[in-house]
Amino acid sequence: MCGIVGYVGYRKILSVLMDGLKRLEYRGYDSAGVTWPEHGSLVRVRTRGKLSRLEEALEEHRGTDSTAGLGHTRWATHGEPTQQNAHPHSDCTGELVVVHNGIIENYYSLREQLTAEGHKFKSETDTEVLAHLIEKYLQDDIEAAVRKALADASGAYAIGVLWARRPDVLVAARKHSPLVLGISEGEAFMASDVPALLPYTRDVIFLDDGEMAILSGSGINIRSVTTGDDIEKTVQQISWDASMAEKAGYKHFMLKEIYEQPDAILNTFRGRVVPGTGEIRLPEIGIGREVISRLKRIVFLACGTSWHAGLVGKYWIEKWAKIPVEVDLASEFRYRDLLIDQDVLTIPISQSGETADTLAGLRIAKERGSSIVSICNVLGSTITRESDGTVYTHAGPEIGVASTKAFTSQLTALFILALFLAKERNAMTDEDASEKIGTLISLPGIIEKHLPEWHNQCRDLADEFYTKSDFLYLGRHLQFPIALEGALKLKEISYIHAEGYAAGEMKHGPIALIDRNMPVVAIVPGDHVYEKMISNVEEVKSRRGIVITLGREGDEELKRISNAMIACPDAEAEINPFIYTVPLQLMAYEIALARGCDVDQPRNLAKSVTVE
Repeated sequence: MCGIVGYVGYRKILSVLMDGLKRLEYRGYDSAGVTWPEHGSLVRVRTRGKLSRLEEALEEHRGTDSTAGLGHTRWATHGEPTQQNAHPHSDCTGELVVVHNGIIENYYSLREQLTAEGHKFKSETDTEVLAHLIEKYLQDDIEAAVRKALADASGAYAIGVLWARRPDVLVAARKHSPLVLGISEGEAFMASDVPALLPYTRDVIFLDDGEMAILSGSGINIRSVTTGDDIEKTVQQISWDASMAEKAGYKHFMLKEIYEQPDAILNTFRGRVVPGTGEIRLPEIGIGREVISRLKRIVFLACGTSWHAGLVGKYWIEKWAKIPVEVDLASEFRYRDLLIDQDVLTIPISQSGETADTLAGLRIAKERGSSIVSICNVLGSTITRESDGTVYTHAGPEIGVASTKAFTSQLTALFILALFLAKERNAMTDEDASEKIGTLISLPGIIEKHLPEWHNQCRDLADEFYTKSDFLYLGRHLQFPIALEGALKLKEISYIHAEGYAAGEMKHGPIALIDRNMPVVAIVPGDHVYEKMISNVEEVKSRRGIVITLGREGDEELKRISNAMIACPDAEAEINPFIYTVPLQLMAYEIALARGCDVDQPRNLAKSVTVE
């Protein structure tokens, strides 16, 4: 859950490495380091904290002419975030260094073995064992030594290796942790995610598990880690450009991405729905009508925000396609005794396509005969490559750690998928589908129109409530998952304790917490559970709780019983989850801002959770 950048070519190394690491800051980190060859040895500079501290430490080295090297941002797993534990890590000689994402599960036994053989360890990390393992096997062939070392290691890794005696070559390898290679004439790149490569090339190769690469200025060779045999890989072209990953004048990436949601939703349904006909086009779904017609169950597999999207999708699919749906937390799913077979469709949901628990669950379901259709934002990611088909979201790169436009794009993909399944199973008429398509098409305009007004209201709310220590979020039916998502956003970026609850469950415990200091955020659209929600709000009010509501414009009854109210348009019930999500994101953002929090890079969090 950190950033790797590697380069070999003709450019000066420090500018390439630092630029790449800055583009990977969104992944979360607590220390950083770089290394490069110079005068027959390796220079290694590491610092704890942000990249600004690393830049200060590099001032004395700005004159280096080296054109190869590795960089890394670390998120602590084994060992505290100290300079000593920061990557890159070296062997005993100092001539070989390794950067690593993932976890080496048998590192302790390897460390004991290597220590007994005379190796001296200088850090608490699991990564350092890889450097010493490679040293153990290294004679004159760095590639062979890496292969032998990885044969001894268990767990997950994406690694980059640099050896002072081959300063014009980098070795990369992956297993259960993402690694992408970039190609351009006379140079080669490696990184843990695409944004680091975009200023230099859009031609990329995604390494698969068990593959390694030898990078040099003359090109990239891909081989099997196990056998050393050559592997032919397809070069893919990324459609993003570097400017898509910039702030574009916004104070934070998160705010920019909140405001990009109308376009992200539009881009996700564009070309897939045909207005006026009820036609849904998903040629990339990868399964045929015969598979869809025999389905007895669907399982959504996700973590965090993606899990909340699956909870909303459950309502749509069960209502329209008449298929029972389970929504599983991937970290729990993979350890259950699963009743999965060929009559079950498994749908992993992941922004990055590299989420470790979701990927592990996908593989288990696939082994048991389930078809796999993923929902993902990243072309060529591991989850998409291991699925039968993918419904891509088209949110573009999401840099802020707290997911915003990726979530509403996932909702859009699920909405379309639910309609597609309903049509394929003859559970919905063209007329009904056309009506729902029309509702979806209206959505970007609705959100775009109300964004400025919502933002102003949320600034006022933040001024009033940013000092509170606890929040409770309530919703029913389609709004229950949105209550969960609203609470998650607040706790992620403001560090305020917040919980989302199904409003009908309030009397089963949470009501004991309500007093004059507890803000309760209630989502109360004009749907079929409106009267029930009003009753829940009255219960909060009678216990002197602070009531913040999101409800229909012109709802005077709701306004009367609220301490504060955010007015939302009166829309079709099916699209309310989209509409009510956006002001909750803005409220979390403004409260975090008022508290002086790092909105884009909240503490202890990473964008892509690639370890268990």
